[in-house]
Amino acid sequence: MHTSPDLLASRLRRLPPSCGPVRLVGVDGHAGSGKTTFAGQLAEALGGAPVLHLDDIATHEELFAWTGRLLRDVVEPLSRGDQAHYRAYDWQARRFGPVRALPPAPVVLIDGVGAGRRALRPFLACLLWMELASEDAWARGRQRDGSEQRDFWAGWVVAERRHFAEDPSRPFADLLVRGFSEGFEVLQGPGGTAGPDQIVTQRDGPSPVC
Repeated sequence: MHTSPDLLASRLRRLPPSCGPVRLVGVDGHAGSGKTTFAGQLAEALGGAPVLHLDDIATHEELFAWTGRLLRDVVEPLSRGDQAHYRAYDWQARRFGPVRALPPAPVVLIDGVGAGRRALRPFLACLLWMELASEDAWARGRQRDGSEQRDFWAGWVVAERRHFAEDPSRPFADLLVRGFSEGFEVLQGPGGTAGPDQIVTQRDGPSPVC
């Protein structure tokens, strides 16, 4: 059974704050799994919630070694209730661009591979995992980006495999999100616990949280 972004958004709003006054929600999954599209739909359902794309934090040289910068520039200010500021990386120019602001909204989404990494989980109110097998996700990503990105993808797959081997996210996901041609389905994740007031998708079996 499919659910709606509005239903999920209402559940997220009811979560206790996890980072100062903010409910940080991570949207993780393999590259090409539909994270950004889903995060955009969810942000809209949340009334225009801010979205931090980890593609703006990572660089060619630091595909996954951006934890310190994210904690310093984003998580720490939000935890104080302050507006965060960060420079978004320009993947074509290979340099950081102008400063962007990220307000301490009631819900802030973090979208990208590694959003559920070990260093971030203590600050997350909820971790969502896009449930799509790695090979299928990577095939979609390669098709999306075209042949000019073939070399980048070859290096990316190696780096992503290494990252998730050392610091997996899925085992800690509160919810699993399965995308369909029309809508999506939300299921309880490995890291979630059921609760009668936390149902996201009605189906047989335990009810998902978050």
